[in-house]
Amino acid sequence: MHAEQPQKLVEVRGLGKMFTLHNQGGIRLPVLRAIDFDAARGECLVLSGPSGTGKSTLLRCLYGNYLATEGSIRLRDTSADGAPWVELGHASEQRVLQLRRDVIGYVSQFLRAIPRVGALDVVADPLRQRGAGEGEARARAAELLARLNLPRRLWDLPPATFSGGEQQRVNIARGLIGGHPVLLLDEPTASLDPENRAVVVALIREALAEGRALIGIFHDEAVRDAVATRLLPLHPATALA
Repeated sequence: MHAEQPQKLVEVRGLGKMFTLHNQGGIRLPVLRAIDFDAARGECLVLSGPSGTGKSTLLRCLYGNYLATEGSIRLRDTSADGAPWVELGHASEQRVLQLRRDVIGYVSQFLRAIPRVGALDVVADPLRQRGAGEGEARARAAELLARLNLPRRLWDLPPATFSGGEQQRVNIARGLIGGHPVLLLDEPTASLDPENRAVVVALIREALAEGRALIGIFHDEAVRDAVATRLLPLHPATALA
């Protein structure tokens, strides 16, 4: 008797992305071409390859920041009855915003936070958007910030005033708190010291144990080896036939 396969949450087929450089005579620059992969619950798929192979571009396509030039990106909307698949390229802006609220989270390299809002509320906001009460959201935010060793004296201050490493920890907490089934990670440990990198590795492993699907970029080999369940090698699009 075969073991039941983990539920697939992401399906990408024939994905391509071309940028047109209008200020350089309309030159067309291929960045991604013929990308195929799936991601299921409990998987951490790590994008690998040298700089310039489109790793960050792929994450932005998956989040709906970039519209793919060709191919398809399908996400399973686990928040809806029957968990229907959604074709991201055909989804309305409202549908994309709903998917970001309920299905797919994103930890970018840089924190983009509302000015003058304290770190605790910045972190708590995604959980509030998913329907949690104020007390629950702030308590969970406090728990994550404490685990990530952000000093308590900073919690009520706007993260724009923080160091790069402090901002990154706020960003990680904000990305993890919503419990999104799919989480995109773009160099989440780049600005962290060894102690806090170890905390992030533990948090990622917990997210995988909860049945979330993670897709990420990790240039730190030790972190990558600690969290990856498999690699997706990317190659320069111009080098493909």
